[in-house]
Amino acid sequence: MIDIVDEVQTHVCAREALLDLSFGLDRHLKTSERLREGRLPVFAFTALDANGKLVGTVRLWAVADRWEHQSLLLGPVAVDPQCRGLKVGDRLMQHALNQAALHGHGSVLLVGDLPYYERFGFAAGLLEDVMLPGPVDYRRFLGLELAPGHLAGLDGTLIAAGVLDPSASFFDAGDGLALSKLA
Repeated sequence: MIDIVDEVQTHVCAREALLDLSFGLDRHLKTSERLREGRLPVFAFTALDANGKLVGTVRLWAVADRWEHQSLLLGPVAVDPQCRGLKVGDRLMQHALNQAALHGHGSVLLVGDLPYYERFGFAAGLLEDVMLPGPVDYRRFLGLELAPGHLAGLDGTLIAAGVLDPSASFFDAGDGLALSKLA
């Protein structure tokens, strides 16, 4: 049995280990990470097995365009290799998207594989006027409208939005993108 629950502080170490396992240690170099740095997620969900072990994670982050129109950026989503094939990722995705819709969010964006994400309603080609703050394969930049026409209103380069993480502190290491976690 797998339960989908809100992420709590005691899940953080296991979540980070699962993300490192799934995406490698260089996962923090990805462009989407620029939109997550120093912010708290709007939604964070974990999948727990019958023993309470974290076996999946998904998070959604607030982003905004140059006109301050907001959307959610989904990711990363990861599932423990031992649980693949059990539809844990599908359940996490459905739960996250349902919560986004229930809370009135207009759209969800992600960078990912269309063959996997289209079953949840994501499509390519909906974000032609939207850019990310760094290199990305725009064929993998996907959108899902929760409110009709919401994506048509997005324009320009996305920036991080939402609540600042009080445990994060910014400093300039020459590129303006560095982030340091306080101990």
